[in-house]
Amino acid sequence: MISAKKLIKMARKWQKFAANQRKRISFPRTNYNDAESCSTSSSIVAKGNFVVYTIDQKRFVVPLAYLQYKVIRQLLHMSEEEFGLPSDGPIMLPCDALFMNYIISFIRRGVSADFQNALIVTVASSRCSSASFLQEQRNSELLVC
Repeated sequence: MISAKKLIKMARKWQKFAANQRKRISFPRTNYNDAESCSTSSSIVAKGNFVVYTIDQKRFVVPLAYLQYKVIRQLLHMSEEEFGLPSDGPIMLPCDALFMNYIISFIRRGVSADFQNALIVTVASSRCSSASFLQEQRNSELLVC
């Protein structure tokens, strides 16, 4: 038979253990290949991803694998030229969220090298906003008609 003192000691030990388990915060793992994964508000970034912000303050969690695409590298280069290298702040891209979603959608589809080069020319020559992109698209539609 266990003495009362030993029972109290064991109960306190289990209470401490239970309290420590409640204090632990576990974050669920997310799959960053989903459609919504590039635009997120979570402050935790999974391994193998980096965070960028657009001019309109939208946050994108981008897989490191996207750095192999010339378009993403060009956007980062333009960001460095326009805003400088951030020492303690976020990376700000010189485009809006709609344009960034447009680029990411093409990357997910698997763009060809020729199309990447065309996107780079578009990114470098325009202000990299959806407004300028839509204006160019409308102008090209008018020329075709």
